[in-house]
Amino acid sequence: MIFDRLKRFSIVLEGAERDGPAAFSPGQAVSGRVVLELAAAARLGALRLRAMGAARVHWTESRSAGSSTAYTQSYSDQVEFLSHRDTLMAPPDNGEATLLQAGRHEFPFTFQLPETLATSFEGKHGSVRYWVKAKLHRPWSTVKKAKKEFTVIEPIDINTPALLAPQAGAKEKLARAWYCNRGQVSVTAKIDRKGYTPGEVIPIFAEIDNCTSRAVVPKAAIIQTQTFIARGTKKQKKSVVTSITGDPIPAGKREVWHGRALKIPPVGPSILQCRIIQVEYSLKVCVDIPGTSKLLLELPLVIGTIPLHPFGSRTSSVSSQYSVNLDWLSTIPEQLEAPPEYSAVVSSPEAEQSLAPPCRSELGDILEGPFFAYIQEFRFRPPPLYSEVDPNPAPDTIRPRCMTC
Repeated sequence: MIFDRLKRFSIVLEGAERDGPAAFSPGQAVSGRVVLELAAAARLGALRLRAMGAARVHWTESRSAGSSTAYTQSYSDQVEFLSHRDTLMAPPDNGEATLLQAGRHEFPFTFQLPETLATSFEGKHGSVRYWVKAKLHRPWSTVKKAKKEFTVIEPIDINTPALLAPQAGAKEKLARAWYCNRGQVSVTAKIDRKGYTPGEVIPIFAEIDNCTSRAVVPKAAIIQTQTFIARGTKKQKKSVVTSITGDPIPAGKREVWHGRALKIPPVGPSILQCRIIQVEYSLKVCVDIPGTSKLLLELPLVIGTIPLHPFGSRTSSVSSQYSVNLDWLSTIPEQLEAPPEYSAVVSSPEAEQSLAPPCRSELGDILEGPFFAYIQEFRFRPPPLYSEVDPNPAPDTIRPRCMTC
């Protein structure tokens, strides 16, 4: 029978690891082959291939319609990203089966991914999956199926102005217990940019003022928020990716974080363009206040796939590239000395002369056509020339000092 003759029926994708799926980016070409091994000659029908990709969400909610009546409401939705069909082996025109000899047979295939795809994702109430399925039709037998999943990663480049912009915020809370005012707690936090990639370190600059009568504990955490949308209803699931805890702040004291390091573990990138599934991240700085609710300050984050270019932004720092100890920043004074005024370095006649643009006669024939705006480059006065000969030698009348006295 055909069951005894068919030894192997599988799909192999180029670039796939032995125990893991292949990874592709939107717009790439996916290539592979369907492998068919026969122990003996067999007559087979058509061999068809289908590539699919879709986002699906589903969850249920129990609702009460009275004291004794209850029902379950179901929410589901689906968005299709990819649909490709191909026939790798067609039956002859006479409708008879194709005779294949014993041995290994390979049927290559290639298809193009769309330019816009959501990143593969597995969540509690939904998923984004991509797969290739092959069907082998056989005379007087069931259809043999093979399936191979692959991963799609939507590129998110954090080297963009929106993701390189610093994020900052401030909040305060009045601590109360039994209608008694115990003081106020305030927090101010800042991070150097909005976009990061897994493995990077986020330096947190924060200031926590504890004006209450009890000690408070500051914390920081990266929160992942999964949002599932179906029929106009949202379902969210939040989880803590990683966190750090600071030292307790005594009553009436202030704590300053000079770039407290928080490393991002391996997590999936943000999903922001899918209609029914969104994956967002945020940095939350919270303060545990005894006897009342926590003080929470949230800063948005975007987890990307293309890391920060070493020279792509002035906001890039060593702390965001490597996991280093940032305690040395605590030695920097809180208020730096202001630079000197320009008038204090250059006298007024020199300043007027340096600020005046050159006339056209001085430039000669360098500029042709319209006169371009002249941009003056401001410089401080250069230092005196170095000389190995002392310009102010000591007089000969001065008696050399005795080194033994």
